[in-house]
Amino acid sequence: MLSTQLAQLQENVPVGLADADAVVAGFDDALVGGFARVGDEAAAALAALAGAVAGTPLHDRVAEAVAKVTAGSFSQEDLAALAGARSALLGAAHDALLGQFDAAVGRERTPWSASVGVPAEVSAPRGAARAWLHEAAVAGWRGVDHDLLSAVGTPVEAALAEPGLRRLAVLLDGLAAELRASLPVAMMAQVPARRWADLWSRAVLLAQDWSVPDGDVETITGRLLPLGVDIREHGTAIGVQVHGVLEPAEGGAARLVRTTVVAAKVETITGPAVWRLLQAHPVLLAALAQRRAVTVTDLPMHGGDLRWIDAQARVGEPADPFATARLLLAPAVAAATAPLDRHPTAIAEPVLLEGYTVRQDDDGLTVEWDGQQLPVAVDRLPAAGPLTPALVAASSCCLGLLRFDGGRWLVQPLAVQATVKRKPVEAHNGDWSEGITDPKVAKVEAKAGDAVAVLRERAGRLLRR
Repeated sequence: MLSTQLAQLQENVPVGLADADAVVAGFDDALVGGFARVGDEAAAALAALAGAVAGTPLHDRVAEAVAKVTAGSFSQEDLAALAGARSALLGAAHDALLGQFDAAVGRERTPWSASVGVPAEVSAPRGAARAWLHEAAVAGWRGVDHDLLSAVGTPVEAALAEPGLRRLAVLLDGLAAELRASLPVAMMAQVPARRWADLWSRAVLLAQDWSVPDGDVETITGRLLPLGVDIREHGTAIGVQVHGVLEPAEGGAARLVRTTVVAAKVETITGPAVWRLLQAHPVLLAALAQRRAVTVTDLPMHGGDLRWIDAQARVGEPADPFATARLLLAPAVAAATAPLDRHPTAIAEPVLLEGYTVRQDDDGLTVEWDGQQLPVAVDRLPAAGPLTPALVAASSCCLGLLRFDGGRWLVQPLAVQATVKRKPVEAHNGDWSEGITDPKVAKVEAKAGDAVAVLRERAGRLLRR
């Protein structure tokens, strides 16, 4: 039974996972204090990182970098070696966990295929980013101050000017924003060491003058059947990632895919209002709100990621996501994960859970079957959709994403079928993509006013002056 297999994943942790996590945690703690003066504990943590990649092509270069950092004289290239070793360890953990999941549920996954990266043209924006990341590593998170954060503006602006570097620019800007909001970091009781080290390491690797292989790019035509929506909201951005099953027009096995649309925003735009920022994608929004299939034509695809082009999509017939999951989720073929995206917390596998009960205690919600348990990621329920903890607690069927976070597997609900006041209720994260359907919530939003319309009107006034 699928539910039992998923719950048993908690008991079968891959060999070496805890050791790899401990090595990464030691490096992250060293980065908190900075590399200006490396103490005995930090030196031991860095040596453990080099030891963890012994027997691999990384070892000699990482060992050299560790020696230089410990001695207090290191270059940007040395930091790149350390970031690469850290990412390699987390990538190995990701692969072990995903392999365990695939074996448990019988999911087929295509192998990764990509050309080898080659040196890229020297880029001044990348160089500026590397210099700032070097200064951040020297200072450590406890040593971050206003001067260091004000210096990030130049590399961010320079990277934003180049389309190919916008991913790096947004990452740097986001890291700096989190650090700025946490000042003075030295006074924080607990630093989010893992998160900030994740962002720093990814930025260091993206800032190298080296092409990153994106995998084979193809164009695909077929029918997309949405399963659910993962809504990701930040103070200055909103991202909607749609998970679905794609049936290729030329035939062959159905494929698990995802597509993401994003928009910039301000912190005052929250909740259901964020959907109004995505009106450039009416076909996608209609498919989500009306629960319909979408016919897509010649969309570019990298692995399992579709690049969404609304003009090349057409809303089709009604398509029940739960029916799609029951019929097509098990045989659908999943795509391999790109090397830079391999991280345990990046695992997000669509699953269908049925026939469970929900237990609520001080630790949150847990779904249970025959004594087996799987925690629910209640903190990932978005304010832009109708799903609430109470609705999840009343559910008996859930479409969600299986994730690994905090050393355990858990499920993030995307849609549920529940019984409320003896009546069947079905709710999906994308139900409000074309407008709020709950009268009570709509009334509250109406009283609060349309923040998007107000900001657009004010922006128009400024532009007319």
